[in-house]
Amino acid sequence: MYSSFSSSSNTKPEKHEVFISFKSEDTRKTFTSHLNGALKRRDIEAYTECKVERGEEMPLTHVRAIEESKLSLIVFSKNYADSKCLDELVKIVECGKTKRYIVLPVFYDIDPSDVRNQRGTFAEAFAKHERHFEEKKKVREWRNALVEAANFSGWDCTDANRTEFEMVEEIANDVLEKLNRANVIDLDVQIAKLEQLAQLQYDLYTKIISLENLEKHNATVQRVTELKMERSIRLLRLTPDMLSYTQKSNSDYDYGF
Repeated sequence: MYSSFSSSSNTKPEKHEVFISFKSEDTRKTFTSHLNGALKRRDIEAYTECKVERGEEMPLTHVRAIEESKLSLIVFSKNYADSKCLDELVKIVECGKTKRYIVLPVFYDIDPSDVRNQRGTFAEAFAKHERHFEEKKKVREWRNALVEAANFSGWDCTDANRTEFEMVEEIANDVLEKLNRANVIDLDVQIAKLEQLAQLQYDLYTKIISLENLEKHNATVQRVTELKMERSIRLLRLTPDMLSYTQKSNSDYDYGF
């Protein structure tokens, strides 16, 4: 019997690798949800919990989630300049100053210059913060964090020529690359389908034993093996030069048999 194999089991991390900071009312059910879906399709776990009410302190669970992640996606939207979001942002920027932590801003339905210069809805939000918060130092920290975060290289999603699907797919691929992970989704899909086909072909062969049915089954199994090898090569991130060197070494090696 043909033995199937879970082709994605050795790439999925145990913990989240990405922290997504976003304004829930703006993007939770739209852009952020689609972005998180694109990450999941690439076996990238993201932390997206957002249970802090306005005026509350950022919980330690959020602090730990940021520190334990390798990369933070900041989805800037029109109403992002909320005190909860900005507390997260300060922590993200602090982590971003270390060499191993990646900060990736995403500007969704907002001009990046409005974020950097705190104009438009950001100016309105900070006018409220100045009135409501006695601790002016905290407000300055928020302002500085916005400037620093907006200056990281990121994604401007205001391009009307691209669909939201295209944007989240490109961002997810960028995250995959920055995490030094290989994209094997296309191979996983092919392998899964061919494994099912091989099983069906084997079942047919056991019922109608013929050379033709056996050859079809063997050809499918051979193709699955080739795709799994290609998948392993991608995960190892072997370059064409490394592959050609390996092949040459094997062909030149004399086993003395």
